Amino acid sequence: MEWAENAREFLKSRKWAVFMTICGIAGLLLIMISSLLPENDSVEKNTKDEYSKKAGEYSVFVENRLSDFLSRIDGAGEVRVYISVVSSEKYIYATEGRSSRSENKTDVEEKCVIVGSGSEKNALVETVENPRINGAVVLCSGGDSPIVCERVYNAVSAALGLPLGNIYVSKLR
Repeated sequence: MEWAENAREFLKSRKWAVFMTICGIAGLLLIMISSLLPENDSVEKNTKDEYSKKAGEYSVFVENRLSDFLSRIDGAGEVRVYISVVSSEKYIYATEGRSSRSENKTDVEEKCVIVGSGSEKNALVETVENPRINGAVVLCSGGDSPIVCERVYNAVSAALGLPLGNIYVSKLR
């Protein structure tokens, strides 16, 4: 019973108000300090690493496939290919929009389409573009023949959609 009486006296006194004020101020200070602390970059860093990994995997896939294709050209012989990739995968999200016209003005409003429910809401991916290829280096054992070089240049240009200036062909030693 003694502790109950002590509790009643504490609640009736001004000490309770001072105690609650101090707790409130301490809570606000903790919130302010947490906003000043640096955020965890690991998620952003992992995302960047994942994008560069995907771009690397894509370039290796294209290099292997193109090497196999070019080795079938008459006179090319053994072929090694290096691809230069300048971007990572690009996600294009589905959008929905509306437009309204007035006398001199047209307003267009577009929003991403969101799918899912609760905390699992995500934007709807419409397409995924592969990384953009900027150039190619091809080394082949038949690279000393002008006819083979021309065939390789044209094949790489047609396969990758690159201008001839972004392709280099040489003899493999």
